[in-house]
Amino acid sequence: LGGSYYVEALTNAIEKEAEDYIRKIDEMGGAVVAIEKGYIQKEIQESAYRWQMEVESGDRIIVGVNKFQVEEKPVEGLLKVDTSVGELQAKKLAKVKAGRDQEAVKATLEALRKGAEDESVNLMPLILDCVRTYASLGEICNVLRGVFGEYQAHATV
Repeated sequence: LGGSYYVEALTNAIEKEAEDYIRKIDEMGGAVVAIEKGYIQKEIQESAYRWQMEVESGDRIIVGVNKFQVEEKPVEGLLKVDTSVGELQAKKLAKVKAGRDQEAVKATLEALRKGAEDESVNLMPLILDCVRTYASLGEICNVLRGVFGEYQAHATV
């Protein structure tokens, strides 16, 4: 197959499609603008939808999904976690928070906040300092969320 005219034609077609697609994004103002406009997300959603429709219609065969499936027995005895486990964990967390040096926690979380505001700072050592003072994952994430915000998907139509 290597060097055949057919394979070369297919390769050229793929290359042209890729170049056209990149040109279209460049004409929008680049990848960042395309993302901000929701174009990239819309393309992903449409592609995923087409793929799923092809699978469901049988036009795209996925072994084990829509063809050659193995009949499986339903899972028996699903694990159910008792609510007391969560209550026990909450008590353990409260005990850790009560026994830690609150000033040290406050200081390390503040250092993390300041570090997060400077994009040249490696946050990992600061996060480890927070962990060493027994700051909780929630407290650490809240600091980072306060600086960076929280991702909000843009609705595309």
